[in-house]
Amino acid sequence: MTDRRSDDVNQQPAAGTAALGVPTQEALEAHLAPYAAHSAHSRGRRYPEAPPSARTEFQRDRDRIVHSTAFRRLEYKTQVFVNHEGDLFRTRLTHSLEVAQIARSVARNLRVNEDLVEAISLAHDLGHTPFGHAGQDALNECMREHGGFEHNLQSLAVVDDLEEHYGAYNGLNLCFETREGILKHCSRENARRLGALGERFLEGRQPSIEAQIANVADEIAYNNHDVDDGLRSGLLTVEQLAEVDLWQTHYETARRDFPHIEGRRLIHETVRRIINTLIVDLIGTTQANLVRHAPDSLEAVRAAPALVAHSEPIAAQAAALKRFLFKNLYRHYCVMRMANKARRVVVGLFDAFTDDPRLLPPSYQSTDPALQPRLIAHYIAGMTDRYALKEYQRLFVIADN
Repeated sequence: MTDRRSDDVNQQPAAGTAALGVPTQEALEAHLAPYAAHSAHSRGRRYPEAPPSARTEFQRDRDRIVHSTAFRRLEYKTQVFVNHEGDLFRTRLTHSLEVAQIARSVARNLRVNEDLVEAISLAHDLGHTPFGHAGQDALNECMREHGGFEHNLQSLAVVDDLEEHYGAYNGLNLCFETREGILKHCSRENARRLGALGERFLEGRQPSIEAQIANVADEIAYNNHDVDDGLRSGLLTVEQLAEVDLWQTHYETARRDFPHIEGRRLIHETVRRIINTLIVDLIGTTQANLVRHAPDSLEAVRAAPALVAHSEPIAAQAAALKRFLFKNLYRHYCVMRMANKARRVVVGLFDAFTDDPRLLPPSYQSTDPALQPRLIAHYIAGMTDRYALKEYQRLFVIADN
């Protein structure tokens, strides 16, 4: 998959906008720092399009993502707890919204492109399987002999090919910079197949500041909100969390400042203080990095070391929280039981469709045996949790009449 440059299209203001008093893309982004990604200087879309009127190219990307089918499906995809386990636990959709909120706050303070960082944040999990990481690991194992499965690559496949909204092309035809940010990780083997989009993984270069922000905001969101969901579920306790310095410091401060509160209110107060500390530290450290390396363009950002980062003390505390969650929540026996069920469902579906592709909807059937496994992976990855469970029942459960 290669990129077709359309810079000459993207750099032109929409016809008649100046005469009508509609601001140009340059005017809408005049406040941005020189190291930010500017819509007017985008590397373009795979298929050239006339520039949008009254919004920037990255605003158009964000809007296309929000209106996509894959984005709506995130409402019923697992973050940690499967959808039917409770209405108040995070889903991939609420997680993505929380990532976007954190990322926009950081972007605003650093004078970089909020619309691009929001688009990346909202799209970063579009390719995730049902049942969270358990589903992803199971599908990767199923696809081991067929190129494997990476959810970042799947997110790119969703926005490049699998969404069907427009008459002129498959996918959402997003800007290069948005697609680059979605591709958070990529193996060198896959990077070689991606043309310009994969070059940074081969050359050791960085993505935009906006992509770096979305990446760190993702970790801030899921670490802290997994704490909240873990406590809500009863799988974690406040007493256990006392061993985590980042939690305990803010928990004790919240109790001192509000001695009359307890329960959920005290938990929320603690979590919000942790998130605020992480965001403020991230902004301050990144600003210092920007001063030190003084990038004067997006290309200078790409050539520099990673600029968006926490200070060493806060990074160490965040890493300790992450280790705690891995040991006490993600490996909790109740979560492991559900993960085991998820693997059985994903593997069962994959094996059934591989044994007899006629069980698949016609659009996922292929006469090419080499292509069929990838189409099966696309079908399974696009499922919500509840759809995957229903599909499994349709294939394996004989109804009791």
